[in-house]
Amino acid sequence: MLIRLSHKITRDSIVDGPGLRAVIWTQGCKHNCMGCHNPRTHSFNKGFLMECSDIVKELEDLRLHKGITFSGGDPLEQPLECLEIAKVAKDMGLDIWCYTGYTFEELINKRGSKYKEGWIEFLKYIDVLIDGPFMQQNENLLLKFRGSENQRILDVKKSLRFRAPILMEEYYELQTEEVAIAR
Repeated sequence: MLIRLSHKITRDSIVDGPGLRAVIWTQGCKHNCMGCHNPRTHSFNKGFLMECSDIVKELEDLRLHKGITFSGGDPLEQPLECLEIAKVAKDMGLDIWCYTGYTFEELINKRGSKYKEGWIEFLKYIDVLIDGPFMQQNENLLLKFRGSENQRILDVKKSLRFRAPILMEEYYELQTEEVAIAR
């Protein structure tokens, strides 16, 4: 199966979730958020195609990584392709984070106009979801792992169980050192 990426996998990221991570940068996003930090990933026709199995081979070479992060673009525009990669990553013991401009509520609403086949299946493999579009008017550089205050860091397993967004509280506390450095 082919997946459209915006650029090659980033190894050794420390900003796209906790611990050392590999980031898979998907191409294509419908949200077109004003102030997006990665606008070149919006087009569905740019980037390049890569076999999901080749991405898996790259993941198999990881040694010290805690997990992988799907970013983009919006990975939920290619849920079946991301699902194929996520299944193997889980078998390897990696945790999975994912960024999306969709809200959790949109992703689980099968009757909604935005619903895509594969969303629920992919969500079942994700540990942490950062949901919601980037909103420039809510931008806050002191936030952990997100760009604007409307975005949420969700515990996907609990959220799916309760069919409601459940926050990962530990990522909402600002440490005194971080605030001091930011000033």
